[in-house]
Amino acid sequence: MLTIDRATHDAIIAHARRDHPDEACGVVAGPIGSDVPARHVPMLNAAMSPTFYEFDSGDLLALYREMDDRDEEPVVIYHSHTATEAYPSRTDVNLAGEPGAHYVLVSTRDGAHEAGPVDFRSYRIVDGEVTEEEVRVVDAYTDAVPTAPSQQKAEH
Repeated sequence: MLTIDRATHDAIIAHARRDHPDEACGVVAGPIGSDVPARHVPMLNAAMSPTFYEFDSGDLLALYREMDDRDEEPVVIYHSHTATEAYPSRTDVNLAGEPGAHYVLVSTRDGAHEAGPVDFRSYRIVDGEVTEEEVRVVDAYTDAVPTAPSQQKAEH
C-alpha cells in the first residue's frame, strides 16, 4: 500500500494538470528504507510529449546526487497519462528501474486536467510484473502507519 500525505497527493495532481496536454513527471523522495514519500520534486518532461515522458538526464543525475547527500531514495516515481487510463503502458513497464518505488500514474483525460476528480493509482513494477496497490491519502504521517501488525489487518 502507498500511504501519501494529502499535500503531496494534491501537488502531484496539480503538476499533472499544469503540464497537460503533455505528460508530467516527477519523484517524491523519502528517507532511505522508510517508504515515506516526504519531498515532492516535480521534474521537466524532456520529451515534451502528450504520449511519453522522459526525465532530463542532467536533472535526474542532479536529483540522485541530492538524494544521496540527504540519505534519501525515490519512494514515488510518477507521471501522467493525458488521454488514457492511469495504468502503466508497455513502455512504462520497460523503463521501471526502481524495484522499491511506488509508480504513481495520474490520468488527466476527459477534462480531468481542468477540474473534477482524477484517476490517481499506484503500482509496484518488478521484473516486468505490474501489481496495483491501494493508495491511502492521510492528512499527516503521524496517523499513517499502524504500530502493530494486528492494526494493519484491521484497516484492510
